[in-house]
Amino acid sequence: MSVQVENMEKNLAKLTVQVSAEELEKAIQQAFLKNKNRFNVPGFRKGKVPRQMIEKMYGKGIFYEDAVNSILPGAYSKAADECGLEIVSRPEIDVTEVESGKGVTFTATVAVKPEVTLGQYKGVQVEKADTEVTDEEVMAEIGKEQEKNATTVTVTDRPAALGDTVIIDFEGFVDGEAFDGGKSEDYSLELGSHSFIDTFEDQLVGKNAGDEVEVNVTFPEDYHVDSLKGKPALFKVKVNEIKAKELPEIDDEFASEVSEYETLDEYKASVKADLEKKKADSAKAKKEDEALKKIIEDSQMDIPDLMVETQAENMVDDYLQRMRAQGITPEMYMQYTGTTQKMLVDQMKPQALSRIQARLVLEAIAKAENIEISEEELEKELASMAEDYKMELDKLKELMNEDAEKQMKEDLAIQKAADLIVEQSVEG
Repeated sequence: MSVQVENMEKNLAKLTVQVSAEELEKAIQQAFLKNKNRFNVPGFRKGKVPRQMIEKMYGKGIFYEDAVNSILPGAYSKAADECGLEIVSRPEIDVTEVESGKGVTFTATVAVKPEVTLGQYKGVQVEKADTEVTDEEVMAEIGKEQEKNATTVTVTDRPAALGDTVIIDFEGFVDGEAFDGGKSEDYSLELGSHSFIDTFEDQLVGKNAGDEVEVNVTFPEDYHVDSLKGKPALFKVKVNEIKAKELPEIDDEFASEVSEYETLDEYKASVKADLEKKKADSAKAKKEDEALKKIIEDSQMDIPDLMVETQAENMVDDYLQRMRAQGITPEMYMQYTGTTQKMLVDQMKPQALSRIQARLVLEAIAKAENIEISEEELEKELASMAEDYKMELDKLKELMNEDAEKQMKEDLAIQKAADLIVEQSVEG
């Protein structure tokens, strides 16, 4: 096999790969053995027709497609290793010649990692972030825990109020006729949740258990049922029961039940510390994002479209894989959303470009600052991963090959570069 490299504009390269006649012959023979049972020729048992007979009847190139398809992945992989380029995209393959006795020639157009000319990356001005945590924010966070621990009680001594849950029977009518899906019994509805259309919930405020009410509403113009869009409707409603939330007192007893602390003051201090960490982490991420955008604007790099396309395709693949984990196949997702794979890739391209720019700039900063990851730092990161995955460190190391360790070191160097631009930024 031989490989020729032609450098093109905008960080593209074309590899011209020639595969020997011997390799092609071997692949053709394998294609014949794989497909020989498909051919029926009078005078021969199925699967016993000689290859020469099949090629004579169907053409010499009958097995070329299968042969080339089996050759291409390995041949391209070998060519990519031999060419000495840092390839950052999937290849665009074009087969230019296939002939028994001569071999296979194909070209692979690829994107090559761009060079980055860094602008200013130290002392970048960023907006000052507020990381102070107020008493009101602490109490609001505790209030969420209070809501989680609320109990429900049946109300008999007052009418329904916003925030209450009413148990109702209802039937809906449009133009005096009941409509499909407009009837239910013992339906649980939280007043103020806005889960029902228009002013339905508001008209039940002030009603008592046992009341029968006529509720007048209008369906919205964008309602999902065409026959009901924009139509006025009458609902006959019976209030069967009213339930209210009963919140626990926020005191030492509450603190001891919802946390590891015995007193409310200790619990408040813990909640405040957690909020301070979240705000600090959020502020750091915001500063990093803001500084990185300014550094990218001040830097120069020529990113090939093929690199962006590949990144977007990888992001879509990851997204659809997460959908699969939730039981939604790509086909189902496309049907539900009315999209196609190409549409998703096109939608991802701006985000893909931003990711590429950020990675290239941070890699350039790590190189400029001679940031390297020591074996001790790698060991510490592996120990942290082992703890996260509930694995023994030695078992995790067994799963790590040389390429995985190299990638981890690169990622850690990138994070160090990101930390550096935040530390060196100027708030104002």
